[in-house]
Amino acid sequence: MKRWALGAVWLALALGLAAVLAGCSGVRLAYDNADLFIRWRLLQFLDVHGEQADELDERITRFMRWHRANALPKYARDADEGAQRVSRGLTRADLAWGYDLFTGHGREAMRAAAEQMAPLLDQLTPEQVRHMEQRIDEENRKFAREHLRGSERERREKRAQRIVTRLEDWLGTLSKAQIEAVRQYSARAPLNADARDRDNKRIQAEIVAVIRARESRKRLAETVLTTDKRRDPAFAAVRQASLDEFYTLLLEIERLAAPEQRARVISELRRYAEEFRGLAARPS
Repeated sequence: MKRWALGAVWLALALGLAAVLAGCSGVRLAYDNADLFIRWRLLQFLDVHGEQADELDERITRFMRWHRANALPKYARDADEGAQRVSRGLTRADLAWGYDLFTGHGREAMRAAAEQMAPLLDQLTPEQVRHMEQRIDEENRKFAREHLRGSERERREKRAQRIVTRLEDWLGTLSKAQIEAVRQYSARAPLNADARDRDNKRIQAEIVAVIRARESRKRLAETVLTTDKRRDPAFAAVRQASLDEFYTLLLEIERLAAPEQRARVISELRRYAEEFRGLAARPS
């Protein structure tokens, strides 16, 4: 499942969760280097030096300490539960359970990250905020290049290719029937990249306004966590329709899955659970 491509600070706040889930192997290596990755990503938006750079490093360290103690044990528990659900045979309720967990963990991580980052963001000068806005514009242009170019047919084919790649990370090589199911899904599911682009820019503007006003300590966390309440109703309906279609696709992929594909998913989830437990138990 794709993480939200919201750009700028929103992206940075989500990185605590994304760094852990960035790939289907090397969890320990990814997590042990998550602080470096988060710092690298944040510095693409924040022009900080000297004491501010030192403060950024300290705040990342605090966030990772919180994440290890509070988030990883939940990830382990939920990966175990996910393996049990897959072994029983997936239902639509199972998929909704997984999606709700994913978004819930993301919200917890974003709140913790926002609370850590807010004091530093309140120190930014107008010049530093303008630098951030310039980088946001660059991210938006990148999103447009990747998701808004090409004919409708080309965009649907590209989406199908991305989904096949993600599914094969978990299942191994898909069968012809499974690939055809992905193609049929991409042919019928609504294309919402244009609406996503507009929604991303709305969210970015809301967050930058809080930072520019130097009210991050007062309002950043709640602003980030309540963006969906200000989403255009038409786009919200399209997002829900897309999610429902994706659930239908995943259930069809599961119906067509070979026993070794199911076994691989169960094994991967159990491996994740063990990795998360091991990381949580290690000293910060």
